[in-house]
Amino acid sequence: MILLAFDTAQGALSVALHGDKPMAHRHELRHRGHAEALMPMIAEVLEEAKIGYEDLDALAVTIGPGTFTGLRVGLSAARGIALARSLPIVGVTTLEAIAEPVICDEGERIVSAFDARRGEIYLQVFATDLKPLSPPLLIPLEEAQLHLPKEKMVGVGTAAALIDDLMRDHHRAFRLADALPQPDALAIARIALARLKDQGAHAFREAPAPLYLRAPDARLPGGIDPDEV
Repeated sequence: MILLAFDTAQGALSVALHGDKPMAHRHELRHRGHAEALMPMIAEVLEEAKIGYEDLDALAVTIGPGTFTGLRVGLSAARGIALARSLPIVGVTTLEAIAEPVICDEGERIVSAFDARRGEIYLQVFATDLKPLSPPLLIPLEEAQLHLPKEKMVGVGTAAALIDDLMRDHHRAFRLADALPQPDALAIARIALARLKDQGAHAFREAPAPLYLRAPDARLPGGIDPDEV
């Protein structure tokens, strides 16, 4: 099986092709311009692997939490490719994506967290096997300790350092992971391939819905999307 995975939901843009092993991969930090850069990056990855859209068996895309603009870009592209090629789409959350590469010490729990601005964070806790131990949440930063486990923790994501500061004040066992704080399509591909193996392609024939934890912002004067400023 050859799977194309991509992410446009947070502060990076990445694309990966994965079969029995990784075939091609791109990752760059990017806070805007995902719509213009995604399809050229996909084309680069396909060219490097010397395959075309007709060779794909499945897609994977991040579904949030993230920026509204970024989520629309990724999900729209996935739906368009899937419709043209009749491909299954596996939706992966950004919180899962950053947790997947984390290497845990014995007894640790993974705390995935993104800075959601306005003093809030996106937060979810996972076991070492990526089993969710809490739902994805949007909470004030100062309330983070109320939603964290009693076990030792390893944090990942753009808000991990913020939580680390809080945990020091509360004398809780917390360390920062040596992993990317932004989603990477390679991790998304690994998650998606495991789900396809367990559940089969038929379970992913409907396009995934976006995971919105925050209501849309009002547009700025002139119709400017606040995600783009």
